[in-house]
Amino acid sequence: MNRLQTLTELLDSLRDADRWIRFIDGEDKESIVSYAALWQRALGMLARLQTEGMRPGDELIIFSTSNERFLIAWWAAILGGIVPVPIAVGISDEHRMKLFRIARKLVRPKLFTEAGTLERLTAFAAEKGIRHARTLLAGNTVVDGDGDDEGSIVERNADDLGFVQYSSGSTSEPKGIMLTHRNLTSTVYSMGDRLGFTAEDVALSWMPLTHDMGLIGYHLTMLAAGMNHAIMDTPVFVRRPLLWMSKTSELRATQIASPNFGYKHYLKAFERRPPEDLDLSCVRLLLNGAEPISVELCEEFIRTLEPFGFNPEAMLPVYGLAEATLGVTFSPTGRRFEHVTVKRHSLRIGERFASTSIDDEDAVSFVKLGHAIDGCEYRIVDDDDRPCED
Repeated sequence: MNRLQTLTELLDSLRDADRWIRFIDGEDKESIVSYAALWQRALGMLARLQTEGMRPGDELIIFSTSNERFLIAWWAAILGGIVPVPIAVGISDEHRMKLFRIARKLVRPKLFTEAGTLERLTAFAAEKGIRHARTLLAGNTVVDGDGDDEGSIVERNADDLGFVQYSSGSTSEPKGIMLTHRNLTSTVYSMGDRLGFTAEDVALSWMPLTHDMGLIGYHLTMLAAGMNHAIMDTPVFVRRPLLWMSKTSELRATQIASPNFGYKHYLKAFERRPPEDLDLSCVRLLLNGAEPISVELCEEFIRTLEPFGFNPEAMLPVYGLAEATLGVTFSPTGRRFEHVTVKRHSLRIGERFASTSIDDEDAVSFVKLGHAIDGCEYRIVDDDDRPCED
């Protein structure tokens, strides 16, 4: 496989590929965008951004309720050398406040959003008395809409900044992770290699595109492998969790993913109304990451869906973080996930752990997360940066 060095080269190489992205916005509400159409529509949006005065290195906050429009704006920025900054829209005041906190950290950013969202942001900023919001909302906003012209592509180098991935900010101020084109291309190829992705695979994800697992893990990595992939709107999964596996079965998806809470959410709905005509024999890998992983929940999910053809070996615990461009360690494929069980009270700082059996009332289990992917190294060290013993 030809390993490309920039995201622009990656999308350019796929313009003639007979592949698509399916956007699932409801049970009967879907749209399909080919790779060629994604390229063309991104160029149209780039023309609008450049008409608004955006130049290479400028920052574009993407605050969109539509996955389809999000990706068009994101790729438009990439093709123009503009730095996209994705931020989750959400439904709470905290999400809106996060937008304005991040905007203050950037250098004269512009905002891409929809007209309705802009109205709500403007009313919120006025209500909360956010003074610096006026500059962003009144004079530096690009409202969603198609462009008729084609923008001018700006060639980038591998070490140029690709985009800024903000951490959740749930326990502190949001932190912007600066990811270069090389960070991104090397990671998506390494992850695809480790997982054995091919162009014949089909992926389905409900993870938000503002999250690194959604954008890097289940969009960019799928592009690098040249596969068809479907993106389910996250609120749709929250409202209709059973649709996740129904669409997996319908699309014959081979690659899916979810953090820990997603399995719990799905199983709760499954218990109330078990689905019919479900065939999950197509699923080769179900990546489990982004949150602490529960051994018990993994086993319950496997037991529940095994009668529908789900392969227990498909459950694959993984570990990553935005600072490492997502992927760090992946479990081995082709075998059942593994875990260790230890005495809970042997985990005090400075003590050596003590193994025990699963039926010990003092037992606690931890999932094994595998080994580093290619191009990634890690060390476990003490406070003086000295490697710890096994």
